[in-house]
Amino acid sequence: MATDFRDGKTFPRRGREAMGDALWLARLFDKARAAAAGTIFDYIYPCPMDKGVMKRWGISPDEFDEAVKAHATDETIQQWLVTRTTSERIARANRWLLDEKKANLDRQDSEEGVTI
Repeated sequence: MATDFRDGKTFPRRGREAMGDALWLARLFDKARAAAAGTIFDYIYPCPMDKGVMKRWGISPDEFDEAVKAHATDETIQQWLVTRTTSERIARANRWLLDEKKANLDRQDSEEGVTI
């Protein structure tokens, strides 16, 4: 079942939350499932950060959408990702998020009520 964000109190998982070695994957998976189910509320999928991470992984939004249709669990989507990219690409995406997009991550955490 896709996460439902329409109440404005339920949010995708944090971008800093790792699924396997990949940051952002849990958030991306939540948003993609919610978009497919029509329960994304005011989130954008794929947003520029989604696209930036996927680009660094070497996958397209269309490829990820197909993977979401085929893989319903965290374990299977994470396994799919490691078969589609390399650990170096995952590390590059993680560095991009933590270094270049830190302010965006901090803002998301603040807006979604996460205290660090």
